[in-house]
Amino acid sequence: MTSVGALSVALGPLLTPLAPLSAQEGVPPGIPTAQEQTQNPQTRTNAPFDEPGPPVEGEPVAAPSDGLDGDITVVEPGSQIAFEADVLQYDDTANTVTAAGDVVLRNDNRSLRADRVLWDRNTGEIQAEGGIRLVDAYGNELVSDSLTLTDEFEAGAMRELLLRLAEGGRLAAREGLRGPDGSIVLEKAAYTACAIIDEEGCDQSPSWRITADRVVYDPADSRVRFTGAYLELFGARILPLPGLAIRTNGGAASGFALPNVRISKSNGLELSGSYYWRFAENRDLTAGLTVFTEAPPLVTGQWRHLTEAGAYQITGYATESRRITNFTGEPDSERGFRGYLFANGRFQLTPEWSLKGSARLTSDRTFLRRYDISREDRLRSFAELERVDENSYLSIAGWATQTLRLGRDQGQVPIALPVIDYRRILPDPVLDGKVMLQFNTLAIGRDVGQDTQRAFALAQWDLRRLTPLGQVVTFTALGRADVYHTDEIGLTETPIYRGEDGWNARAIGLAAVDVEWPFVGRAFGGEQVLTPRLQLVATPPIRNLAVPNEDARAIDLEDSNLFALNRFPGYDRVEDGVRLTYGLDWQLQKPGWIVRANVGQSYRIDKDPDILVDGTGLSERVSDIVGRTEVTYRNFLRFTHRYRLDKDNLTLRRNEIDATVGSRNTYLEVGYLKLDRNIDADIEDLQDREELRFAARALFARYWSVFGAGVINLTNAQEDSRFGSDGFEPIRTRLGFAYEDDCLELGMTWRRDFVNAGDARRGNTFQLFFALKNLGFR
Repeated sequence: MTSVGALSVALGPLLTPLAPLSAQEGVPPGIPTAQEQTQNPQTRTNAPFDEPGPPVEGEPVAAPSDGLDGDITVVEPGSQIAFEADVLQYDDTANTVTAAGDVVLRNDNRSLRADRVLWDRNTGEIQAEGGIRLVDAYGNELVSDSLTLTDEFEAGAMRELLLRLAEGGRLAAREGLRGPDGSIVLEKAAYTACAIIDEEGCDQSPSWRITADRVVYDPADSRVRFTGAYLELFGARILPLPGLAIRTNGGAASGFALPNVRISKSNGLELSGSYYWRFAENRDLTAGLTVFTEAPPLVTGQWRHLTEAGAYQITGYATESRRITNFTGEPDSERGFRGYLFANGRFQLTPEWSLKGSARLTSDRTFLRRYDISREDRLRSFAELERVDENSYLSIAGWATQTLRLGRDQGQVPIALPVIDYRRILPDPVLDGKVMLQFNTLAIGRDVGQDTQRAFALAQWDLRRLTPLGQVVTFTALGRADVYHTDEIGLTETPIYRGEDGWNARAIGLAAVDVEWPFVGRAFGGEQVLTPRLQLVATPPIRNLAVPNEDARAIDLEDSNLFALNRFPGYDRVEDGVRLTYGLDWQLQKPGWIVRANVGQSYRIDKDPDILVDGTGLSERVSDIVGRTEVTYRNFLRFTHRYRLDKDNLTLRRNEIDATVGSRNTYLEVGYLKLDRNIDADIEDLQDREELRFAARALFARYWSVFGAGVINLTNAQEDSRFGSDGFEPIRTRLGFAYEDDCLELGMTWRRDFVNAGDARRGNTFQLFFALKNLGFR
């Protein structure tokens, strides 16, 4: 049973100046010890205290006397209260009932335990003393040493109390008042949502708590409002929280969010804060302000709205400052507006029809990087109307892109409007095979560049069969008719991407057969599956260079497209001729281990040097060799290696490694990519690169961790003379430490950028962050 004296000791410092955690002898004031929170009074009933039973109708009433000893249960006539007590005394003169010795009172789904209870039958007032535990209709548990309430458990005064909220969190106070509606008003209170008992059942001090002069808890909307609130971290008062209100069920409540602090080369010292308005359960607004020592203030805002049909959000950033828009590093002479707008949403109009979209716009090319909002080199905006049913799909969309690359002409960046794609699977088989029909149209426009319009119609037939010997055979036949219109082809720098000016049409036919033959057996203590695969594809000559290439430029032979019917990524280019592709898949599964590997190559009857340029791995009759190896060991090891070997000398033309070793808390990630394709420098989208990426985290002392990450450009001038790298050029590195427990996350990170991008200058950035997980805000 909880000791009132111990509870008073825990709450007493709330009335005195706050001391550091080390001076409080273990438990912060206002939060009882683990023993106090886990001990329960002994009970003589089978029903647990947190699940009290209803009063028993018609149970005999004990006769009045000076004193009744023993195991007594009483239901008061005309009342909703059931008693259990060791000693029960009636005073006919005063018309009172006194119960003592492990008293239990029940009223509907509410219950009260105490050492002693005095019930005044004239006024209906109940006074409880000693070891009090009250469970209300909302499931909240109140622990106190003195409580006054009505005979309907509706209102009461309390002192030296602890309130355990059903949704989580604890409130402790020197005194309080419980209203008829179940609301509780506390004076000189403390709140925390941290666990005070660890996984081993040992006591632990909460990482944070909030102290306040006054606290109002409203169980109807699970809201706690604070007056005169301060945040304490590890026992030290660090931050006032005016107007703080939280939801105990994890939901959001209007109020100030915790500030963020950062120091950067571009902006100096940064301090940001925001206020959150929750207008209703389905809409809210967050407004923020960031001040800098080296830049004008930045205003932010975010509006979110959930409707019956869907949801959308609008986020904006705005400031006024000078900018750097070239590589000289000199700011413009005039100040101007700078900002960023991001809006997106999705709406389900009917079970079949949906509408989604996203708009991303910025005032200039360096704003996002300068204020560390994003490091993307382009912003895409789109709108799309879709219809999906069992057998068909329709998409009507439009796309626009804003380039953020310095030196890139925005006029050369296309706008795609409209983009219409319709597909339908015929419900009835044709020659036992499945038929899919597709209609597609695309219009691309540029302010300063080539314009293109395209439309095609396609029909594809697939038949899949399993032979008696276990081979999986797939037959495919495809027919497509295209029509193109283009103008201003001279504005496209790469000749093979231009096509012919004006109107052009072409017809495409394709036939293919694909055979897979899996073999299953035991190996290396596990089960293996070995699957040889053979594919034959035949396509008549196609007028590829007569039409422009807008969506099929980044062609490169990989393990992912080795057996594709068309190894170009889009529609504007299609491989013609006859080719035979062969490969081998292997998989091994044993306890804890999964190993997958594949390798393959293709042979063309004749080579096509016009659209398959040297360096892609496909330009010769015999292609390069491509493959992938994956190794997984439980949740500890994940390794993937993708490669392409030169068919003549087995030189690695593509070498890509991604590996993760470790657990969720302590791990090492490494990524390496080298493209050594020797492609003509005039062919864009296919340049050689070499890059190293790494990230690591190490957990120590249970809650503390250190982490780091980096990106290093290993490309040298021989691989790409335009890139200007010396073969080892760090792009970005990061290092930090963090603390994280069940309710608190804090830490500091250091990041260094090695590349200037306009007014986003190279240099160091330091950021301090912390989050109170159970308060619903950062």
